[in-house]
Amino acid sequence: MSVVLAIETSCDETSVAVVKNGTEVLSNVVATQIDMHAVFGGVVPEVASRMHLEMLYPVLTQALEQAELSSDELDAVAATHGPGLIGALLIGVSSAKALSLAWDVPYIGVNHVEGHLFATFLERPELEPPLVVLLVAGGHTQIVHVKSLGNYEILGSTIDDAAGEAFDKVARYLGLGYPGGPIIDKLSIEGDREAIAFPRGLMNGSFDFSFSGMKTSVVNYVRKFPDAANADIAASFQEAVVDVLVKKTLAAATKVNANAVCIGGGVAANSRLRDRIAQDCSEAGLDYLVPSRAFCTDNAAMIAAAASWRLALDGADELDGGAYPSLALV
Repeated sequence: MSVVLAIETSCDETSVAVVKNGTEVLSNVVATQIDMHAVFGGVVPEVASRMHLEMLYPVLTQALEQAELSSDELDAVAATHGPGLIGALLIGVSSAKALSLAWDVPYIGVNHVEGHLFATFLERPELEPPLVVLLVAGGHTQIVHVKSLGNYEILGSTIDDAAGEAFDKVARYLGLGYPGGPIIDKLSIEGDREAIAFPRGLMNGSFDFSFSGMKTSVVNYVRKFPDAANADIAASFQEAVVDVLVKKTLAAATKVNANAVCIGGGVAANSRLRDRIAQDCSEAGLDYLVPSRAFCTDNAAMIAAAASWRLALDGADELDGGAYPSLALV
């Protein structure tokens, strides 16, 4: 049995969570910076770091209060040590190390992407590998074959823009604001997703993704048809992205004979993606997990879940480790 407090500060969410035995969430507090960065049309790294400094202590205090625990009841402290914005990562890593020393408990550095994988087990701890997990966010889009816990194979990844990045760029071009993903998702409800036949990139049997061409197609279409309704453009673009994500993920699951299909990352909160995964997996007779939105976006509960497993497997990390902005999953 272990009780882990984890800190997540890889980008623009300040989060602290307490998780018991890797699956029981005692608290999961998230303070978002969306309104702060919306003014600039995207995340400003220096602003993100300063906001983490301001928010971490109150978020930490709230997480402990919600868990109804004191520091002497914790078995370890963890933090996301990569990938992410270097300044933001350093806030969480430095704070976790300080708490590790002050509370005399082990420190564990966690890969943010692996955290998204472990979010699966917060809601379905009984799931058994092999699994295929679609990790889709602003900074990465990957299909991961989870052969066993800690044993991963990247079946496909983006060769240019990540899906979330493409959503943001299209929303910016259409003048819709930031963050683009939720705005396009909401606007798409009013549009016709079959109005415009945007291309589906790399549908040639590869599990890799390319969204840059889709983004360019939106630009070219708007230039040609400047009076086209934004709702139709948004709905059609979203459908093209989701279509590629879902078809490649299910094809990968079939190829490796996965026990289930799971999704994770910020774009996993997209309503159309969630519907399509559920619908297409059901039709194919595949078990699937569409996690709650709270565990899709960046949160410390998933970091604590991964840390609990890493602590049991590998033990504590040394305190001389740093933060790694380009850290890879494998």
